[in-house]
Amino acid sequence: MLSVEGVHKSYHLRGGQRREVLRGVDARVRRGDAIGVLGRNGAGKSTLMRLIAGVEPPTAGRIVRGMSISWPLGYGGALHPALTGADNVRFVARIYGRPAGWTIGFCEEFAELGPAMRQPVRTYSSGMQSRLALALSLAVDFDCYLVDEIVAAGDSRFSARAREELMARRGRAALIFVSHAEELVRSYCTSAAVLTEGRLHFHEDMDQAFAAYRAL
Repeated sequence: MLSVEGVHKSYHLRGGQRREVLRGVDARVRRGDAIGVLGRNGAGKSTLMRLIAGVEPPTAGRIVRGMSISWPLGYGGALHPALTGADNVRFVARIYGRPAGWTIGFCEEFAELGPAMRQPVRTYSSGMQSRLALALSLAVDFDCYLVDEIVAAGDSRFSARAREELMARRGRAALIFVSHAEELVRSYCTSAAVLTEGRLHFHEDMDQAFAAYRAL
């Protein structure tokens, strides 16, 4: 189980001020859960994802990870810019105990990078980095996948493949999908929560969640 307990997150601003993004967020996520996190731009959705993934620490509270958590799918920060795409994949495969040859083959086929797979990641466009990061995430069997709606954007054929892969994992793993698009959340998730004023409000009924979101 993933447990988010009284999590706060604030950032220092110029002039000695602080901006509090999250104000006491609580959540429990179990395998098989597929939760959509709704929120307006700037509500703190991406911040929450980074905290759950361990990319950033909370200012207060704690996150107990009783399951393996993916980095945010499509997050290019997981890639080292000086290494080639293949070398990045090989490095991550070793960390997670995955066969390097199979993992490189899967990522090369899924991300459709062609010869660029043997070029440094710093030469990639942001879209290429996102595709490789997504492929690499899907090549590792995590207990919980963190998904940003960027996964569903862009090339429709690639988006369809990504959705198919995620749906195949949804039965055996948890899914946290961050978005402000009703259509996408309904497509990927079985329940939803609304992030507003730094707090996360859960709704078992999807229609209720979207009614609360529209009222913001």
